[in-house]
Order: sequence, then C-alpha cells, then structure tokens
Amino acid sequence: MKEILSGNEAIARGAYEAGVKVASGYPGTPSTEILENILQYKKIDASWAPNEKVAMEVGIGASFGGGRAIVTMKHVGVNVAADPLFTFSYTGVGGGFVLIAADDPEMHSSQNEQDSRNYARFAKVPMLEPADSQECKDFTRLAFELSEQFDTPVMLRSCTRISHGKSIVELNEPVSGLPEPRLVKNPSKLVMLPGNARVRHPLVEERMVKLAAFGASAPFNSVEMRDGEIGVITAGISYNYVREVLPNASVLKLGMVNPLPMELVRDFARKVNKLYVVEELDPFIEEQVRAAGIAVTGKEIIPICGELTPGRLRNAFTTAGIVGAGLPRPEQGDETSPLQIEKLPGRPPNMCPGCPHRGVFYTLNQLKAYVTGDIGCYTLGFMPPLNAMDTCICMGASISNASGIVRVLPEDEKKKVVAVIGDSTFLHTGINSLMEMAYNGSPATVIILDNRITAMTGRQDNPASGWTLRDEPAVPVDLVQLCRAVGIRHVQVVDPFDLDETRKVLMEEMNRPEPSVIITNRPCVLVKREGVFEKGLALSVDEDHCSGCKACLRIGCPAIEWQPAPEGKKGKACIDPLLCNGCDVCRQLCKFDAIGRGK
Repeated sequence: MKEILSGNEAIARGAYEAGVKVASGYPGTPSTEILENILQYKKIDASWAPNEKVAMEVGIGASFGGGRAIVTMKHVGVNVAADPLFTFSYTGVGGGFVLIAADDPEMHSSQNEQDSRNYARFAKVPMLEPADSQECKDFTRLAFELSEQFDTPVMLRSCTRISHGKSIVELNEPVSGLPEPRLVKNPSKLVMLPGNARVRHPLVEERMVKLAAFGASAPFNSVEMRDGEIGVITAGISYNYVREVLPNASVLKLGMVNPLPMELVRDFARKVNKLYVVEELDPFIEEQVRAAGIAVTGKEIIPICGELTPGRLRNAFTTAGIVGAGLPRPEQGDETSPLQIEKLPGRPPNMCPGCPHRGVFYTLNQLKAYVTGDIGCYTLGFMPPLNAMDTCICMGASISNASGIVRVLPEDEKKKVVAVIGDSTFLHTGINSLMEMAYNGSPATVIILDNRITAMTGRQDNPASGWTLRDEPAVPVDLVQLCRAVGIRHVQVVDPFDLDETRKVLMEEMNRPEPSVIITNRPCVLVKREGVFEKGLALSVDEDHCSGCKACLRIGCPAIEWQPAPEGKKGKACIDPLLCNGCDVCRQLCKFDAIGRGK
C-alpha cells in the first residue's frame, strides 16, 4: 500500500514498522509532528518530556530495558540532549535507539542554523540522512537495525524541507520476532565510571571504523554514473537539487553521512574529471574529503549560510563559470535562468488577536524596562510597535541573563531588568535558572507568561497544562508553589488583560531589592480546551468619538486597522469583528471612550 506522507509522518511510520516501544521528545519546529503522528500507533508509548535532555534519558532507559526507542527534537534541542548522548555513545544500547535531529537551514523558526552532522561526528555515532519521505521511513527502520548490529545510538538528520515536504511512501508491515524487553544486569557496560569508560572508548573507535567499512558497500550509499566530466558528492535534500540542476552529472549519494565511506569516495573521485560537494550549511563532507587528499570544490561556490534551492545551486555553478552535466549555458536565454518569483508585500510575524502577552509587553515598554527574553511566541515582543525585548539566547536563558546582568549594574539600573519566559520554557530549563537567581539573591523580576500550553510549536501540552500528549488528564505543576519552593519569597499572579493591575504589580516588583516572580494567568486564545472569550464580545470603534490619536495602534493588534480619511480630515481606527476576541486591552488605551462593545 502507498500513501503520500510528509517526512515527519514517514518517520513516525518507520518507528511503527520498526517495532518501537517508547517515543519521547520536546516540541520544536520542524520536528514536532513526528511525535504527534506516532500517537496513531497505539502500541507505542509516546509522550512529551519537559526538555530534550529528559526525553533523551527516557529513551535511553527504554533502550537499557531492551525496547526500541525513538527520541525527537529540533537541532538546538540536541544541544540540551548532548550530555547524555555523548556518554550513551560509550555504553551502547540494549534495544535499538534512534535520535531524530531536525535541522532548520534558513532559520524559518529558529535562533540559529547549526549543522547537526557535527554532533554525530563529535559523539562518534552514525548518522543517516534521508532525501525524501520514502527514505525517511526506510532509514528510520534501518537505523534501528544498525543500532543493534553495531551497539550504538544512531542519529537521523532531517531538515525543514524534508520534514514538511510530501512524497509517495510504500508502507510495510511492522517487523516481527523482536526479543521481548527485559532487565539484564551489565553494570560494567552501563555504569560509566572512569575505569569502565576507559574500556569502552576503544570499542567506540573500533565501531566507527567498522561502520565506515560497512557503508562502503551498503545500498544507502550509492553511485550514479552519468557524465564523467562532473561528479557530485551530496546527501539529503541537496541530492534532489543536484538532480534537477545537473541532470547529467555523476552523483555519489550518501545515505550515511557519518562516518563517511572514504574508500567509496576515493573510487568515485577517480571516475570523474572534476569533483564537487553540494551540501547545506557547514562543509562537513567537503572538509573530510579534502583532508583525505582528494581535490574537491565546495564552499568556494556553494553558500555556507541558508538553505539551498535549485535556483541558488544553479546560480552558484553559473556564477563560477561552470558548464556541463546538463547545466544550461547562460547564453541559451531566459528559459535557463532561475525561476523568477513575484515578491509579495512583507508581513512581519505578530501575536494573535487577544494574545495575553500583548498587554504585558506594552506595559514593559511604557516602564522602559530592560527585558531579557526567551524562546516562544512571546519573543515577538521584540517586534514593533511593542519593542519590548532586549536579549534572546536560548531556552531558559532569560532568567539566567537577568541574574547576570544585575550583578554588573549600578543600583539604580538594576530595577529596570525584567526576565520574561513562558510556562513550557520555564519548565524546560528556566526552573534551574530561577533556582540560581534565588540562591544568589539576584534582584531582578521574572515574569512567567503562563498561557497553559506550548504555543509557538502548535499548542502542545506540557507538565503545567494538566494534559498529556495522549490527551489524558495529568497532575499540573503548580507554578506558584514551585517558585516558592526554590526560594522566591514574593510571587504574584496577575491578569494580563488588566493593564492597570499589570502596571501596578510590575512597578512594585521591579522596585523590590530581591528576586521576585510575576505569573500571568490567561491561557492562549487558541487553546482547544479553554473558552477564553465568549462569542459576541468583539469590540468596535465609535467613529464620532475617535480622535484619530492612534493610541490603540500601539499594541500592534492585527484586529485593529487604520482607515485613512480624505484630505483635510483625520483618519479613524476600526476593529475587524472577525478577528477581535474582545480582550479589552485596546479599550483601556483609549482616552476618548471610542472603543467598546455595541458602539
């Protein structure tokens, strides 16, 4: 049977066909939908973890118990999971273990575009890289076999285009005959004291040599000989671009990018006149090929920043004056030029109408706070007209950054520092930072924007939401009690739709000479379980009262529009009733009583 699946759907299917027992992860674009699609396979125990490190350790535990386990995350999540990953490389596995790392070239929804292939090499574990949805499914299944055959965790690298692109996938029945999970004591292998680790390290090095030799003849690394003038080494999504732009080129398509099958590379290089490496982001393959003494061209012509496209690849070759292998000559005319796409007007990202974060950031701007930000949809507080975020590094860093900043500032400046963080991010790594702040007495204010969901990645549940990935009720974390338990003596809860209250509490806590926490209490407007607003509560503008002062525009709500007036008259604000959720924030800004319900 065949279906059209996205890469993420295909990875989920591959986990099912591979007989996975446990799946864990933390949501992050472009990996999120993998775990959400695994839900349909009832035999797999799938769950969100508070962060990627915990997810990794849950999967490791399942593997030690003899079950196959898959763990999913985006590229920056691998940073969080790196600690257990590196030691897991030494211990090896029980049941097969696969770590999905979904990279985000071009940073469509990320704060950097790091290349996860470097982690595979650093941790000395094999990495597979699929080029389409069929390979996403097949390589996921294959990864478990390699994991158990070579006693190693295996990484599978996807990227935004592979994760979200769709293609035809042939489905198979799940594997049968896997051993039943059971406890097996083997402390000398699994307890990484220095004495045990010294024994395991040589085995890791030997394993990588065996994997390289295995890869030289494995079908997932394949040579496609065509025109011998140009040869290209490539992998993953870049393979598709090479086939489109250089249809006659000979290609070494790598399915396993770590370790590289160097003998296969040498043999391929001997068969072509000019060798190129086409890869996104870092010169990962190129540097290793060049270090082996093989002449190759790569980042001299291929961009190192951003994702590749057929147009960018075509431009790279034509700009360098390279012709052949089916690459059209520039003089052939416009039909050979890159696809021209009509540019649409820019539309900057924005918080949803009725978002409970909007009033908080408006108030922070009015108070001229120095705001250390974090990862979430509230990072949009940086955007105009709110302009209320000054730093953003990684998950949980807002509180740590604030704690560090106040230690170098004069007393009058310390009061301005406010950290903002979402509920899911707070539980991800922010709680550790808050412990540090309380322990060391850093006099900064922390705002936990509790919208009861992991909103940015698609409204996934977390330990504070009261629900599991399977939509089953769970005991929610009490954020107030948690903050007090780590040593914060002053914790206040505010309604972010009440601007006066929000301002009053913020001023009070910002002037407090010790760490304090403010928690907002309005859920995301898109949370499926909570009716945030009643129907028919949309606000409207009374044109007779509207002075055209534009005060309501300062919150940047998409529901509020500006209608220019004919020459000689003032423009007026208007509110789209289809977008307005009736949060009432804009009404509180209007000094002329021009906004209300039923006006």
